[in-house]
Parts: sequence; structure tokens; C-alpha cells
Amino acid sequence: MANHISDQPNAQDSLSDTEVIPIAEEKLRLDKREVITGKVRVRTSVDVETELVKATLEGETIEVTRVPIDRIVERAPEVRTENDVTIIPVLEEILVVEKRLVLKEELHVHKRRTTEDVEAPVELRKQRVIIERVPVDDDIDP
Repeated sequence: MANHISDQPNAQDSLSDTEVIPIAEEKLRLDKREVITGKVRVRTSVDVETELVKATLEGETIEVTRVPIDRIVERAPEVRTENDVTIIPVLEEILVVEKRLVLKEELHVHKRRTTEDVEAPVELRKQRVIIERVPVDDDIDP
């Protein structure tokens, strides 16, 4: 057997004689940054609605009736009330040979209650919110 010398080292020699020299190495670096993708504008608006309100109003009217009496009385009658009617005596002195008190008339004051249904427009306000998306390059007023 002949010995041959070869330019190539055998497989066993090449493993032990091999040296790996790194010439480039990659490393990972993670950074974050804020990116504005849109803006929102919020504003309020007031709507006015007119609604009809209903109510019952109460009132009183006064009716005065003059009732002639022409009767002589000894003393002045008191103001009195009979069946929701206030009676106010009206007196007059007359001259005769003697002085007499004459009840000339009475005022009868009647109270009458009235009711009236009324309708009146009333403005009611409702507030609502409007939200709009606006592009990034538009300026938003504060």
C-alpha cells in the first residue's frame, strides 16, 4: 500500500482543526412609539321641543243683587251669611216727627265657583351629545 499524501485533510482532522469565527450577528431590538390614527370631537347640542300642557284653573266671580226692603228697624242688623250668601245691610236715617231707622235694602253677595281647562305651549329642552371622528391632520379647537 502506498501512502498517499493528499491536499485534503481527512474528515477526522478537519473537525478538530476547524475554528468558527463569527463575522456578523443579528440581535433583536423592539421599540414602541405612539401613532395617532384618528381623533374624536365631542360636543353637545340642545334641542327645544314644544309640548302642550293641560291644567284646570279655578276662579270665583262675585254677583251682587240689590234687594229692596224699606222696613223700619230698631237697630242696625249685623252682616250675616245665609246659604253661601253674604248679606250686608244698607241703612238710611229719615227725618219724621220722630227719628226712625229704616232698612232700605240688603246686598246679597253670591259666590260662584268656576273651573276652566286650559292648554298652553311649554318649551322643554333636551341635551344630546354628538361624537364625530375627525382625520388626524384636522385641528381640533379646545
